[in-house]
Amino acid sequence: MSLFKSKPKTLQVRVMTMDAELEFCINCTATGRQLFDLVCRTQGLRETWYFGLQYEDKKGYQAWLKMDKKVTEQSVPKNNPMPFSFLAKFYPEEVSEELIQEITQHLFFLQVKQKILTAEIYCSPEAAVLLAAYAIQAKYGDYDPNYHQFGFLAEDELLPQGVMEQYDMTQPMWEDKITSWYAQNEGMTRDEAEMEYLKFAQDLDMYGVNYFEISNDRKGTPLQLGVDAFGLHVYELENKFRPKISFPWSEIGDISYRDKKFTIKPIDKKSSDFIFISPKSRRNKLILDLCVGNHELFMLRRKTDSMEVQQMKTQAKEEKAKRQIERNKLARERQLREVAEKEKEELQQQLQAFQEDAVNAKEALLRSEEAADLLSEKARVAEEEARLLSQKASQAEQEIQRINVQVIQSEEEKRLMEQKLQEASEIAHRIVEESEMRMIEAEDLKQQLIQARQNEMIAKEKLIEISIQGLPPFDSSTINGVMINDNDSEVEKLSKEIEKERIEYQEKSKHLQLQLNELKTEIEELKVDEKQTNWDIIHNHLVQQGENKYATLQKTKSGTTQDRVTFFEEL
Repeated sequence: MSLFKSKPKTLQVRVMTMDAELEFCINCTATGRQLFDLVCRTQGLRETWYFGLQYEDKKGYQAWLKMDKKVTEQSVPKNNPMPFSFLAKFYPEEVSEELIQEITQHLFFLQVKQKILTAEIYCSPEAAVLLAAYAIQAKYGDYDPNYHQFGFLAEDELLPQGVMEQYDMTQPMWEDKITSWYAQNEGMTRDEAEMEYLKFAQDLDMYGVNYFEISNDRKGTPLQLGVDAFGLHVYELENKFRPKISFPWSEIGDISYRDKKFTIKPIDKKSSDFIFISPKSRRNKLILDLCVGNHELFMLRRKTDSMEVQQMKTQAKEEKAKRQIERNKLARERQLREVAEKEKEELQQQLQAFQEDAVNAKEALLRSEEAADLLSEKARVAEEEARLLSQKASQAEQEIQRINVQVIQSEEEKRLMEQKLQEASEIAHRIVEESEMRMIEAEDLKQQLIQARQNEMIAKEKLIEISIQGLPPFDSSTINGVMINDNDSEVEKLSKEIEKERIEYQEKSKHLQLQLNELKTEIEELKVDEKQTNWDIIHNHLVQQGENKYATLQKTKSGTTQDRVTFFEEL
């Protein structure tokens, strides 16, 4: 007998989430619940009731791992590692009110986005562009034209392939449309952009609905059954948009099946049972599982929240308030930084202007110094010329005196002498006048020299004044002051903002609808009619009739349960 216990056998498991691949080593005796809880803990997920582990069974059907049975006892392929997908199994009625954790919201966002891109959920072209802009905001943050230049979305899967094939538009043209919407989402954080995506997506007709082929029990008419958070819906075979009739969970008392026959017992005892046939018996367990789970969640939403949910909601509100306060601080800091940068830019421009003035003043100083030197030289030359002219005048005067002393013997000589004397006198007169003019010019040059020296002194003083001027020191205390003083009032402001959210969202929805209509009109002429699918045709017809998802649900739930059961039997 061995003294040592043999180690329990283990098996490898690989779980694909929407954004990660997880691998675990679990005991062979582990139940589905133990594996599921391990995956949830690894992701930090507490809102576990929406999710499940999906796998493809040995016959190629999609199935959900049962929580109460061992993993090895279920029809999971015995691969190594065992493959599972962690997916949302049930959907909330209102995402903004029910989804508490940010990780829950993120997982729903990724799954819904994937279903829209693969056309599992139909989305009109204009709505697909809007949702793509939200998805880009969640991935890249605020639009920056300097960083997000043309072509930055080339590697991203943005739109359903069927949408792009319907229009004679290139990838750059689609990117331009998406970017113009993306630029309008400035200020949205990742969780806000994802929530806006989900709030819009939940209004799509096929959102959150699991479809199954069924037939009328009485006539055998092929139909489709839709199971979602609101109830059971019966659709015509080719129309997944608008159900013919609906049975809300509040009217359903019990669900069961035997072989291929499903029986829905209404709460109203006066009403007959709602019975349909499921042609694929292997799908019956899945239909029942989804019906029971959605019904339980429907009833739980209408009860007082458990302590765990209350705690989670309180914690989420506190975290949201903290994030909002932090976002407000960051917004104010960003605003103050922008103001500071603007002031800095203005001061730099002033400095540049001062530097240009200094250069101009220096050049003016050099010019004035050159002008002063030139005037000084001219004054010196003028003084020299005046001195020479004065000497010539003196010599001329001496010549006149010498001529006057000489005795002229003859009249001719006297006449000649008088003539010479007259000529000498004229020359002397001209020399005196020119000497006086030179003296005046010399005096003017002296005055210009004095003025040039004064200009030189003024230019030097201005240069000194400019050189000692500096920029005022940047005071960062204003930012810190705003950060310190705003804490007390932020919570009160946040509560007021939350009260306005619903009204603002309604107004935003109207604005979005107008924008969607404008975009639809813009791209309408580029549509290739031959590429439209049946879903496109049906959707466009419903839009033209003014129908929408929630109005149709109200209409299909009208009348008594018995009336709707009778209507179903006659389909």
